[in-house]
Amino acid sequence: MAAHKLLRPQMLLTKVEYGHPVLPAPFVKKTVFSPFDGLRALVEDQSLCLVVPVWNSSTRGVHDLSRMVGPKGNQRKRRTLVQFLGDHFYDVQALREYFFRKQALKVQLENRSFLSIKNQYGPYITGAFFILKQGGAVKFQGEEWIRPSGRGHFSLDFLKFQAVPVEAVDASGCALNYNGLDNLLPLKELQSLWLQRCPHVDDWCLSHLHPLADSLQELSLAGCPRISERGLACLHHFQNLRRLDISDLPAVSNPSLIQILVEEMLPNCKVLGANWAQGLKLAPEEQARDAAGPVSA
Repeated sequence: MAAHKLLRPQMLLTKVEYGHPVLPAPFVKKTVFSPFDGLRALVEDQSLCLVVPVWNSSTRGVHDLSRMVGPKGNQRKRRTLVQFLGDHFYDVQALREYFFRKQALKVQLENRSFLSIKNQYGPYITGAFFILKQGGAVKFQGEEWIRPSGRGHFSLDFLKFQAVPVEAVDASGCALNYNGLDNLLPLKELQSLWLQRCPHVDDWCLSHLHPLADSLQELSLAGCPRISERGLACLHHFQNLRRLDISDLPAVSNPSLIQILVEEMLPNCKVLGANWAQGLKLAPEEQARDAAGPVSA
C-alpha cells in the first residue's frame, strides 16, 4: 500500500511560518533546522506538490496555502529548484516590488527638506548637514573639507560656521534627487559642485539648478546615467562656468557632437568629455568606401 494512503488527513499540514508550510515528520526526509532546509526538503521530495500561493497586495499576505496534493504516480518527474521558483513567480515579483517601493521611500526620506535646521541655523548649515547625511563632503570658505567617516558619522563642529558661506560641495555617488536640491539652492556663494555618478540626477535636476547660475564656476556631471542632451541644454544659464565635466554619460547618443554644441553654448568654459573623434559617424558613401578597402592603381 502506498505510503501516502496510510497517513491520516489531519497530519497533512500543521502550521505556516514565514509564508511556507512546516511539514510533519512523515513528509520530510531529514530534520528541518532552518527555512532554507525546509525549502530544500520541499524541492527534493518527489511526492510534494504545493498549491501556488496568491499574493494579496491589500493585506500583504500569502493565502491559499491550505492544502497539498498527493502524488500523481511513480512516473512523476523530479522537480527542480528552477521549476519550484517558476511556480511561485508571482511571489518573487511581489517581493521585488516591495523592495523597490522600500528603496524609493528611503530615497524620498533622504532628500527631505530640513526646515527646522534651516530656521535655527540658517541655509549654510542646512546645506552642509544635508550633504554630510548623504555621505558627501562640503567646504566652507577658508576652511578645510568636512567629510563623514567610513560609517557615515561626522562631527557637528561645523555648526559654528553659521555665517560662513559654503563654497564647494562634493555629492559624488550620493542619492541626490530633484527634491534634495532644494537644500542646496540657497547656497548663493557656491562655486564648485560635483555630482559624479549620482543615480537620481536627471534632466529635471539640471533645470532646477538655475538659481546657482551666477556663482557656480565648476560643475561635474560625469557618470550620471540619467542625464541626456535635453538636460545639458539647460546649462545655457551658467555663463560663469569655467569648467564642466560631461564625460561618460550613457544617455547621450552622440557625445562628441554634444560636446561641440556645449562648447559653443558656453564659450568661456572648458568642457571635458569624449574625444572629438568619438561618436562621429561617417557618411554612407564614406562608410562604403572604407569597407571596400584601398583601391589598387
